[in-house]
Amino acid sequence: MKIKPFAEIAKQYKAIFFDSFGVLKHYKGIIPGAINTIDFLKTNDIDYLVLTNVASRSPLQMADGFSKMGLVDITADRIISSGMMAQDYLRYKVKNGRAVYIGTEKSAHYIEETGLHTVSIQDLDLNELDDINALVFLDDEGYDWRLAINKSINLLRKKNISVIVANTDEAYPVAKDEIAVAIGGLAEMIEKIVNKNFIHFGKPDGQMFIYAYQEMLKRQDIDKNDILMVGDTLYTDIIGGNKFGIDTALVLSGNTQRKNANSLIRNMGIIPDYICESISVDI
Repeated sequence: MKIKPFAEIAKQYKAIFFDSFGVLKHYKGIIPGAINTIDFLKTNDIDYLVLTNVASRSPLQMADGFSKMGLVDITADRIISSGMMAQDYLRYKVKNGRAVYIGTEKSAHYIEETGLHTVSIQDLDLNELDDINALVFLDDEGYDWRLAINKSINLLRKKNISVIVANTDEAYPVAKDEIAVAIGGLAEMIEKIVNKNFIHFGKPDGQMFIYAYQEMLKRQDIDKNDILMVGDTLYTDIIGGNKFGIDTALVLSGNTQRKNANSLIRNMGIIPDYICESISVDI
């Protein structure tokens, strides 16, 4: 496994697509060196966007979180979330009625902005389902989704409705050597139990990469070979970038750790173009 400095790699590209958690920040806060890296990109005229499988907070809220950590240049217009992709689907495909959501009350804004009425799975009356037209898996760190599992299963047994998964992440790191189940993992389990096909948004789905590429084209004249996708997870960030046809760099600062990177790449058959310790330009 040959590890290269991020700065050496980044200079070859006109634009960078960053994952958020595990790349720019982690469970302790900001990734060491991230502020210097953003300054490095500005100095070298390298543009960037953040592509995140998050559906718990709006881009504006996420930008505010970055700003509080010192990443003031990561503004809302630079953030593309899986929640935005799910929101577009709801706006054009589910035009009336109520949408049930799994997640915190704050996360429901992605549905409410479409004009649909929302109801938390916890507050849903399974005897009053006539105007229920969608179930949306959102997410939020700290949300105890275990309470919602049985109710979701029984809703889907009683009524045939669209099911939208706004975050495909199966797990996320909560400490250096610990992970927790994410909403994507929960959705996959329920999908198998009820034997239905859900609609999934977020990496590695190509829609997010298409959207990001179109946004980057608004900023500059650019080809796919001018873009690098940087992520910490092989089965979302790296395979998503590979399938979209852009170069990829795996960082070892999040889900994928140095001690198991080689075996994961070999066993999964997902091969990044580069491997870096992190996005820090100081290494």
